[in-house]
Amino acid sequence: MNRAHFPHLIRALPEFTGPFDAFRLQAENCEVLFASYPAGTTIDMHTHPTENVGVITEGELILTVNGEERRYGKGDWYHLDANEEHAARFDVETSEIEFWFSV
Repeated sequence: MNRAHFPHLIRALPEFTGPFDAFRLQAENCEVLFASYPAGTTIDMHTHPTENVGVITEGELILTVNGEERRYGKGDWYHLDANEEHAARFDVETSEIEFWFSV
């Protein structure tokens, strides 16, 4: 995965240990992830106990929420409530900054 577009200070952050590639910046009541997804990545329907917002920095996120597909491109923000069921798909190489807020 090409992560060179993240500034070197971001690339120096700890690696996130999860099902995708990310650097982790932890703040009180919030985790901040600098995530990268290879083209073709799919994430099945799931929920998070956190309220999540994110901004796409490269590529495109395709979110499915309540049976509706929503597309987010570079510069677009998205929001998911805590425990909101959703799936994600990345048809092209994509990076984003994700904020996972504890509720």
